[in-house]
Amino acid sequence: MPTATVDPKRRALGKGLESLLPQRPAAPAPPPPQQAAEATGKPLEIPLDQIDRNPFQTRTQFDEAKLGELAQSIAASGVVQPIVVRPLSGGRYQLITGERRWLASKKANKTTIPAIVRQVSDEQTLEMTIVENLQRADLNPIEQARAYQRLSSDFKMTQEQMAIRTGKERASVSNFLRLLRLPDSIQQKVESGDLSFGHARTLLALESPEAITAAAQKVMALSLSVRQTESYVQGLINPEAKEKKESKADAQPEDPNVREAQDRLRRTLGLKVRIEDKKGKGRVIIEYSGLEDFDSILTALGGQ
Repeated sequence: MPTATVDPKRRALGKGLESLLPQRPAAPAPPPPQQAAEATGKPLEIPLDQIDRNPFQTRTQFDEAKLGELAQSIAASGVVQPIVVRPLSGGRYQLITGERRWLASKKANKTTIPAIVRQVSDEQTLEMTIVENLQRADLNPIEQARAYQRLSSDFKMTQEQMAIRTGKERASVSNFLRLLRLPDSIQQKVESGDLSFGHARTLLALESPEAITAAAQKVMALSLSVRQTESYVQGLINPEAKEKKESKADAQPEDPNVREAQDRLRRTLGLKVRIEDKKGKGRVIIEYSGLEDFDSILTALGGQ
C-alpha cells in the first residue's frame, strides 16, 4: 500500500499562517476555592485577622499590664509557643488555646502567628480549652470554679475524673466547685480580687446567703485576714463558745503573784494585759487597738 506524503508547500503554508495569526494566551486556570490549611501537626504562619476568638473560652478577665508585657516580648522575640486552632469554612480558623498570645500578638502589631491546626469537634474544642486553662495558674478562683462546672455539666465528669484530667487534687476541685454556692455579688468580689479564695472558702461555713453577704461586707470593711475571718465566722456560728473563750481570757491567774503583776501591767500601760503562767513559764499578751496604743507599749518597754 503506498505511503501518503506531505506536500512541503502545504507544510510551509501552515507555518506561514501560524506566524501571521496572533497567538492566544492560554486561559488561566480558575483559582481553587479558599480553604483552611489541613491539620498537619506542624506550626504554620497564619494571618491574625483570619483567626476568630474561641466561643468556649472560660476566661473572662485579662491582666492588661501582663498582656502588655507579653506583647513587648513578642515584638522583640516572636511567639515561642504556637497557638492551637481548628479550620473553619472560607479559609478562617477558630482559636482553641493560646488566646493571650493571640491578643498580645495583635498588640505587638504582628500580622501572622505560628499555629498548629487540628481537626476537632465542638465538644473536643470545649474540653481542650477548659483543661488548658485549668492547667494554668492565672485564672481567678471563680473562673476555675466555672470551668470545673462546665466539665461536670457538659461532659458528665466526676470530680475524680476532673482531677486526673487537670492534674489537680480531688479536694481542690471540690473546694473550687463549692465557691459557686456563694451569692452572685460575693462571687464578683472574689473574681475582682476584693476577697481571696481563702476568705471565700471560710465564708461558705455560713448557711444563708444573707449571712454570707453580711459577713463578707464586714470582712472587706475591716480588711480582715483569712485567719481573722475564720475566728469571726466561728464566732457567728457558735456565739456561746466565743463568749466562753472571751470569759476565759478575762479570767484572773490562779497565782496571786502573777495576778498582781498582771494588774500592775494593766495600770501602767492602760491596756488589756493577760499573763498565762504554768509553773513559772508562759507568756504575756498585750492587746492594743491602734498605733497610739502600740507606741505607748514601745515607750514602756524602752523602745524608740
